[in-house]
Amino acid sequence: MMGHAAMAVTAVRYLRSAGAPITSRRPVDPLPPPELRAVRDDEHPPPDQKEFRRVLGHFASGLTVIAAEDETGPTGFVCQSFASLSLDPPLVAFMVARTSTTWPRIARAGACCVNILGAGQEALCRTFAVSSARRPDKFAGVAYRPAPATGSPLLDGVPAWLDCVVHAVHTGGDHLIVVCRVSALGTDESAAHTGPLLFHRGGYGGFMPRSEDR
Repeated sequence: MMGHAAMAVTAVRYLRSAGAPITSRRPVDPLPPPELRAVRDDEHPPPDQKEFRRVLGHFASGLTVIAAEDETGPTGFVCQSFASLSLDPPLVAFMVARTSTTWPRIARAGACCVNILGAGQEALCRTFAVSSARRPDKFAGVAYRPAPATGSPLLDGVPAWLDCVVHAVHTGGDHLIVVCRVSALGTDESAAHTGPLLFHRGGYGGFMPRSEDR
């Protein structure tokens, strides 16, 4: 996997700036929160964080598990903030909190597999939604195989997946914006017929189209 790390120059620079040796096997401390900027007299104060989350909760999103494997083993986390970015070249993006303890391991691997979850995988989603501090081995009892291009964990039974190399990392407030180049991708139509797993206003649900374009 270290061959992919060489391709993820920005991710490596991030690790170095965080003070974590690239070959270290010890736990990597999360990034500190960003410095806050004072509000000028002529500015409106930012919205209350709880209200901000409540309003954005009305936007339904799909759910993914971003999974990677570094020298210590597999790791992953649940991600709502995932989107396609570019067709040429094939790029996707996801957002991760700067305080994440999983992200430094993904950055060190330089590659990941985006596992798009289906409607019947709520329990699997909850497994990876727990913090690493509470569940150090999220892969215990989880079936997976190496993705074809990078060897990142491809979870069994997911409707779709994208095998990626980290392309660039940008800062965005208290999150990082991770851009990945897709090396391989695929679907499992037998798993896709149940529809996607969705998250809306703090709860899980599914989706079935009213009609299909022929």
